[in-house]
Amino acid sequence: MNEQQKESFIRDVYHPYHQDVYHYCLYFVNNVEDAQDLTQDIFVKALKSISTFKGDSSVRTWIMSIAKNTTVDFYRKKKIRRLLPFKWSNERSTFVPSPEFHIERNVDWKVIQEALNSLKNDYRQVIILRGLKEFSTKETAEILGWSESKVKVNYHRAMKKISSYISTDEEGVVMYEKSK
Repeated sequence: MNEQQKESFIRDVYHPYHQDVYHYCLYFVNNVEDAQDLTQDIFVKALKSISTFKGDSSVRTWIMSIAKNTTVDFYRKKKIRRLLPFKWSNERSTFVPSPEFHIERNVDWKVIQEALNSLKNDYRQVIILRGLKEFSTKETAEILGWSESKVKVNYHRAMKKISSYISTDEEGVVMYEKSK
């Protein structure tokens, strides 16, 4: 890939969709550092595979499909690591919250993340794409590889489920209640 192609990629793919990809990752993994790493991985994958992009969908849909697949793979690997005994894993927890981490984690954000994390993956993905990132039903269907009717049904069910977890008290404080 020459410099002109790289500049074109940055101008046409990275700049317009970086925030969408980052927010999708952040909503999905609920960790700033992991979301940043995933975002970087996604754009590296996209850069390497841009020559295979046929234009059957929009660039936005294509890059978000890569984001979906990459975050799902990350989530699966993370889940497998949690199931393995610590002695089999050479990983040590090195997470130290940064000031930005604390700023981004206000009470409402925490409640939304807890509620999102309590949902099954399909529901979480459809809420992130439709509800939080405001993709159309058609775009969401293309990204997830679903029919538009499946997107509509899952979005309705996911919103009903997540709404049952989130409430406000008499002072307007948003609360998460998994017991429902």
